[in-house]
Amino acid sequence: MIRVAICDDSLPFLRQTKFMLDHYEGFKNRIDTELFEDGDTLLAAHLKRPFDIILLDIVMPLLNGIDAARELREKDQNVKIVFLTSSAEFAVESYTVKASNYLLKPLDPEKFFACLDELLAEIQSASRYITVKGIDAAHRIPLSDIEYVESQGKRIIFSLIGSRTVESLEPLYRFESTLDLRDGFFKCHRSYIVNIHNIDSYSHSEIVMRSGFRVPISRSCQKDFESVYFRVVFGEAGDTP
Repeated sequence: MIRVAICDDSLPFLRQTKFMLDHYEGFKNRIDTELFEDGDTLLAAHLKRPFDIILLDIVMPLLNGIDAARELREKDQNVKIVFLTSSAEFAVESYTVKASNYLLKPLDPEKFFACLDELLAEIQSASRYITVKGIDAAHRIPLSDIEYVESQGKRIIFSLIGSRTVESLEPLYRFESTLDLRDGFFKCHRSYIVNIHNIDSYSHSEIVMRSGFRVPISRSCQKDFESVYFRVVFGEAGDTP
């Protein structure tokens, strides 16, 4: 599912743009669209549940599009931002917030759909990632960056390559269906999910990650872990139902 936000202070334009999105064949019914009439509401919604693409007007009352994009970039470096505006004067400034495109109103369907084609190709070709609602911001984390996920009381910690961490108040079970064997993840303990691709070594009772951190293996998982480890290492995990 591709999540798209449209933010514009003109309700007719919001409806028209949504109509165009609904008729864009590239999404093939895999689109979740939300409409916003101001930047503040958009920012709050993105923090709770991030969007993949944001179509953003520039000239709006209160928080204009450029300032809204700056605040978005402070929290999210990966979301695709496309400015939709009736003025070309902000084109240069749009590059300072890493906008993917800048389209003039009224929208030319051919140019708009070509822009969507490019964005969709970028999203599909990017590394698989997981979206995590952190304590102070939303994070898109490439799965390959995750060493292990640890549950500590009412919070969980994503330990990433390079000694980076992301903390979240979401429960561990929220990620178990996403971090599964198809991508090389295994729940080896009630409090740990490990990325098998980032394991350095293991024994019957613990796993040593590339960072040197030691993760315990519960007794009930010891037999399954060794079997799963070899299946992933030798490229057979995708055959697992």
